[in-house]
Amino acid sequence: MRPSLTEQLRLRRRSALAIYACVLGATATLILISRAGEIAGAFRDQPAVWLMTAVAAVAGLLAYIDTPPSTRTPMLVSPTVGFSFAILLYAGLGPALVAQALASLFSAVRLRLPRCAAVEVAAHYMLALAAAAVVLKVGGHSLTPGQSPRNIAVHASIVGGAMLAWLLVFGVLNWISRSARRDGIPHRQLAVGVRNDLLFQAALLSLSPALAVAAGSNVAFVPLVFLPLYAVHRMARLSSDRDRMSRLDPLTKLANRIGLRDGFERMVQSYAVPRHDAPPPRATLLLLDLDRFKDVNDTLGHDVGDQLLITVAERVRALTPEGGTAARLGGDEFAILTLTRTAAEARTLATRLVTALAMPVRHERLRVDVAASVGIARHTDPTADFADLLRRADLAMYDAKSSGAAVAVAGEEAKQTTPERLSILTEFRDALEVGDREQVMLLYQPQVSLRTGEVEGVEALLRWRHPVHGPISTPELLSVVERTSIMQLLTMRVIDEVIADVAAWTRRGLMMRASLNISARDLYSEDIVSHLATQLERHRVAPSQIQIEITESALLADPTRAQSTVGRIAALGVSVALDDFGTGFSSLQHLRKLPIAEIKIDRTFVAGMADNHDDAAIVRSTVEMARSLGIRTVAEGVEDEYTFRRLVESGCTLAQGWHAAKPMPAGELAAWVVDRTARRQATPEIVHRT
Repeated sequence: MRPSLTEQLRLRRRSALAIYACVLGATATLILISRAGEIAGAFRDQPAVWLMTAVAAVAGLLAYIDTPPSTRTPMLVSPTVGFSFAILLYAGLGPALVAQALASLFSAVRLRLPRCAAVEVAAHYMLALAAAAVVLKVGGHSLTPGQSPRNIAVHASIVGGAMLAWLLVFGVLNWISRSARRDGIPHRQLAVGVRNDLLFQAALLSLSPALAVAAGSNVAFVPLVFLPLYAVHRMARLSSDRDRMSRLDPLTKLANRIGLRDGFERMVQSYAVPRHDAPPPRATLLLLDLDRFKDVNDTLGHDVGDQLLITVAERVRALTPEGGTAARLGGDEFAILTLTRTAAEARTLATRLVTALAMPVRHERLRVDVAASVGIARHTDPTADFADLLRRADLAMYDAKSSGAAVAVAGEEAKQTTPERLSILTEFRDALEVGDREQVMLLYQPQVSLRTGEVEGVEALLRWRHPVHGPISTPELLSVVERTSIMQLLTMRVIDEVIADVAAWTRRGLMMRASLNISARDLYSEDIVSHLATQLERHRVAPSQIQIEITESALLADPTRAQSTVGRIAALGVSVALDDFGTGFSSLQHLRKLPIAEIKIDRTFVAGMADNHDDAAIVRSTVEMARSLGIRTVAEGVEDEYTFRRLVESGCTLAQGWHAAKPMPAGELAAWVVDRTARRQATPEIVHRT
C-alpha cells in the first residue's frame, strides 16, 4: 500500500534530519581528531583537566527534557556547557570537546535519546565550542594555567566575544533542528523556545570563567562549584515537574483539562494560511464518555474501575494522531484533540475509537464490556475559544447518547433538515433574538386543585405565530429546534418571561406556581442553574413559585449528569416535576433518586379513564403511590366532567386541561383568576368551569 502524502513528507523529513545529524557529527569528529595532540598533552600535563572532565560528564547525568508552558516545545536542560567552556578557557579546544562529548554521551544514555538525536545534540555543543575557540585564538586568549592577563578589560571582552560566538552558532543550529521537527508549531513559538534555551545556556556560560579561575588557583575548588549548581538545577527540575504534573491526570497520565486547553491554543497558533484547493486543517475535539461506567464502580469496586480507566486511556492514547493531545477530563470522560480537514475525517477517527473501545477489558477472571458515546466539535469559527469548543463537543456527546448513536457531530443536525425546516429554524431564531412577543409567546394553562377548586399553579406553553404561515405546531417546531443551540436560547427566553410574569402576578396579589419545560440539552448544560438563580434574584421571586418540568427520556441519556443538574435546581428551592409519567421505563427509579415534587400523569392515561378500565387503574395506582411518597400529582388533558369526577375520587391533587380552562396569555390569565376568585366567593360551591 502506497503511503499517504503526509507519511511521505514525514519519511523525507526523517531522512533529511538523519543526513543533517551525520554531517554535523562528522564535522565535530574531524575537529576532535585534529586536536588529538592537544588532547593528549592536556590530559598528560594538567591533572585538573581530568577532574573538570569528570565533573562535566557527571553533569551530563543531570540532563532532562523540559517542555515549558510558554513555548510547548521540548528543550534539553543540562548544566554541562558551563564546565566544557571552562575547560576551553583553561586547557584549550581539544579537552573541551572531549569533556562535552562525554557529557553528551552520558546525557543521551540517561534520557535514552535516539542515536541520531544524540549525535545531533552533541554536535551542536561541540561546533559552538569550536566557534568560541576561533574567537579566543583571534583575540589572543592565553591558555597558560595561572597566567594573569595583561589587560583585564581586553581579556574580558575576548571571553565575552567567545561566549557570543558560542551562543550564535548554538542558536542557529538549534533553530534549524527545531524548525525541521516543529510539527505545526508556529515559528514565533519556536523563536521563544530558542530564546529561552539560549538564556539558560548564557547563564551557564557566565559561570565558566569563575570555574576556569578556580581550576587555575586550586583544582579542589572545582567540585565545590558543582554543589550549588546541582542545587539550583534540582530546584529548576522540581519546578518543571510540578508544572508538568499540573497538566496531567494523575491516574492515566494523559493531559487534564488544563493540558488539553494548552494543546488547543498551540494548535490554533499553528493554523496555516488556507489554500483554495483544499479545506484547511482545523482543531477538532472528540469528547467521549463511557456508558454505564458507574455500574462497574458500584458492582466491581473502584480498583477495577481504575484499571478500566487506565486501559481506556491506553487505547485513547494509541489512536491519538501525531501532534494531537489525548486527555482525561475527569470521571469517565476522555478527549482527543487533533487537526482534521473535514467532519467526515473526524467521524472516521471517532468510529475507529468506538470500535477499539468496544473490545472487552479483561481483569483477572473478569471480562468487562466497554461502550462509549463520542461527540465531535470542529473549530471552524476563528472567534470561538476552547470553552466554546468543549461545550459544543459536550452537547454533541449527549446528543449521541440520547439518540442511541455512537457518534454525533456538533452542527450536523442542520444538514439533516430540509430547506423548509431550515428556513423555519432561521426565522424562529430571528423572532427570538428580536424578542417579538406577538410572534413567540407563552400561554399559561391553569392547574386547578381537585379538592378546593383553587388555581394553585400554571404551566407555560410555547406558541409561535409565523407572520406568513400562521401558527406553527409546537411539536413540529421543537423537533427542529431541540437538537440545535437555539434550544438553549429558547429556554433562557422562557425562563426570563415566566419569572417576569410571576413577579407581575405577585404584585397583584396572585400567588401561583408556574411550571416550565426544559429539554435534555438544557439538563446537560451548566448554564440553566445559574440563569435561574440570576433571574429569581433580579425579579425578587421566591424559588418555590417556579417549577421545572423534565421528561423521563431526558434523564435516560446520562442519569448521573442529569441527577446532578436536577439536584442543583432543587437546591435553589425550585421544585422539579416529572412530565409524561408512565411513558418511560424507569419511573420508579427516578422517584427514588431524584428530588421530585410533582409527577404529571400523561394525557393518554387520563383520556382513557372514561372507557378503559386499565387506564383508570393505572391512574389510581399512580396517585396512591405518589401520595405515599409525599408527591403531588397532576392529571393532564382533563377534557370532561366525568374524568374530572373520577380524578377527584382517586385523590389526584391537580387537574389541567380544557375542562378547567384553556391556555391564556399572562394578562388574560390574571384577569381570569381574579374573576374566578370573585365568582367563587359569591358562590360557595366549587366552580369548575370558566
